[in-house]
This record gives sequence, structure tokens and C-alpha cells, in this order.
Amino acid sequence: MNRWLAANCFGDYYTRKGLDHKQREMITFCFLMAQGGCEPQLTSHAAANMRHGNDKLFLIKVISQCLPFIGYPRSLNALRCVNEAAAQSE
Repeated sequence: MNRWLAANCFGDYYTRKGLDHKQREMITFCFLMAQGGCEPQLTSHAAANMRHGNDKLFLIKVISQCLPFIGYPRSLNALRCVNEAAAQSE
């Protein structure tokens, strides 16, 4: 599983042109948030977003934009994940 994940995601998707790392992390964050049930991965990608320059306030704005489409429970879970990632980086 780990070999497939590394080859598929990092060897294929992350080597494509067109989007920078900052944009890719924001999109990944949105997809995980919308799926729900991926909170450990969402926290990890919130931290990765912050490392790439998408700060906590930016991610909160992203959550706010997605809220009408994904609902309050998933949005609140995402907010908790962003807060956890921000606390870990302090």
C-alpha cells in the first residue's frame, strides 16, 4: 500500500505541471474536508498548507467558502483540524 501511494501520488500527481505546491495543498485540504472522516489526514494537510504559506486565516476562509456545500459538521471538524495544526506549529 505504501509503495502504491508513493508511486501514484508522489510519482504522478505531484510531478504534474500547472499548479504550485501552495495551490495543490489547498485543493487537497478541500477534498479531504469535503469527504469527512479524514481528520488525521486533514490536520496533516492543514499543517502542510501552513508550511507552504497558506496560513490559518486563509484556511478558515477556505472552510467558510466550502461551508454551504459540505455543511456545518464537516466545516467545524475542519476548523478543529486547522486549530490543531496551528497549535502544533507554535
